[in-house]
Parts: sequence; structure tokens; C-alpha cells
Amino acid sequence: MLIRFAYLAILWIFVLGAISVIRSDMFGARVETTAGSSRREQRRARKGSKPAKPPRGAPTKAVVVDGPSAGLTVPLDQVPILIGRGTDAAIRLDDDYVSTRHARIGQSGETFYVEDLGSTNGTYIGSQRLTQATALQLGTRVRVGKTTIELKK
Repeated sequence: MLIRFAYLAILWIFVLGAISVIRSDMFGARVETTAGSSRREQRRARKGSKPAKPPRGAPTKAVVVDGPSAGLTVPLDQVPILIGRGTDAAIRLDDDYVSTRHARIGQSGETFYVEDLGSTNGTYIGSQRLTQATALQLGTRVRVGKTTIELKK
């Protein structure tokens, strides 16, 4: 009788784990928001402030240079930019190797960076898989699935 209950418990743990993986693939991982500020408050703050002119030599747009969505251009003035298959992604890729919320391009001061958001297939700069947020320069190519994204002026 004890073995039957143990087997049943292990079976339920497996089923719940499978459901969790399917849920995170369909709806994406949960992203923590900063304490005390909602998305609505962040949008109001962005609208009220005049966008600063980027310094010389700084990238101003992310361009999909290779892959199914080649030619797609997204300005970098509204960072962070989400990359993925989800409907909330600024760079929406219809690619089987891309997660719903795959990667994010952000800005810290005058430096742009890219970070992987726990995707299954990873995010690459050249042949190097990203394990942490990595600084991007003008002309840097980021590979997400079968798609290559480049920062351009």
C-alpha cells in the first residue's frame, strides 16, 4: 500500500512539472516589476520627459538582418525591447527556436546590453552563448534562433 502511494505521488509530481513547463512556454516567465511603480506609471514618466538625443556613434535602432523577419527595424529610444514569439514582444519572431519571452535589449546609462530571459535554445553573440547581460556596440550581431539582429546607427 505504501509503495502505491509513493508511486502515485511521483506520478503527480511529474504531471505538475510537465504542466508548469507548458505554461511557461505558452505564457512566458514571470517578470518582476520594480516596487512601487506600475507599467502605467512608467509610461506616463516616459511620455512626460523629452527623449534625449543619443551620443555620436551610439546605435539608434535594432535591425533584423537575417531570418524570417529580415528587414524589421525597431528604434532603440523605448528600451527595454523584448525579443520573442509573444504578442508583447517589440521584435516579434515567428521562429520555432525562439521562446515566448526570449531575450531583452536594455540600456544602462549610454551602454546598451542584451540579456537572455531563460530561453531554451539560448541567445548568442557570434558563437558565444550568453549567460549574463552583455554590453552591445554598434554593429554587434545577436543571434536568436534562426534570426540575427544587429544594432545600427
